[in-house]
Amino acid sequence: MKLNEWRPPELSSPDSNLKPPVDARGSDWRGRTLQEVNLVGANLCRADLRGTDLSNCQMVDVDLRLALYDAQTRVPDGINLQTSGAVGPGAKLSGAFLNSTDLRGMDLRGAVLMGAYLSGSDLSGAILDGVRLVGSDLRDAILRGAMCRGTRFGTCQLDGADFRGADLTDASLEGAESIKGADFSLCIGLKEQKDLLLNRPYEELDCWNPLTRNTTRKSLENLL
Repeated sequence: MKLNEWRPPELSSPDSNLKPPVDARGSDWRGRTLQEVNLVGANLCRADLRGTDLSNCQMVDVDLRLALYDAQTRVPDGINLQTSGAVGPGAKLSGAFLNSTDLRGMDLRGAVLMGAYLSGSDLSGAILDGVRLVGSDLRDAILRGAMCRGTRFGTCQLDGADFRGADLTDASLEGAESIKGADFSLCIGLKEQKDLLLNRPYEELDCWNPLTRNTTRKSLENLL
């Protein structure tokens, strides 16, 4: 390919003109329907495939690591998105490196993220209901407005995590390794755990969150 004909992978368009092996890393194919595109050996790492219909494509040896999918994503028979390394509902991502990943508004219900590295990731508005995050690193993660009903945070590192406005109904936080500097302002569902969290060491409760300009203790005490 001539240099002046080269296009960045993230600008790849899902049409029949794609020549294999396709390199569409980081591309945005949301809501598109692909007609018999040859994706054998394609690199779709980090591509956004939410609402995308790939069911008519040839998909063999496709790299789907960290690609985003949702309940509307369609793939050919034999492709298991949940075990492919892609991110979406029911994904098996224990121990995955997702540091600083943009996961805003993602539906992650039923996903397994035990021991995952999520420090600095943006999970604002994400649906994490029932997700197992045991042992995960969520330091400085942003979970503003996230749905965390029944989410398991046992032995998680939550230092500096921003939970403002999150729904933590029935979530398990008492076993977290540390909540140093975490901000729980405007959270709902913490009535039963609030007192337990306020009994944690002062080193955790009186730590200042540089992003929200609040301490963990103050954010908990101000909850209704």
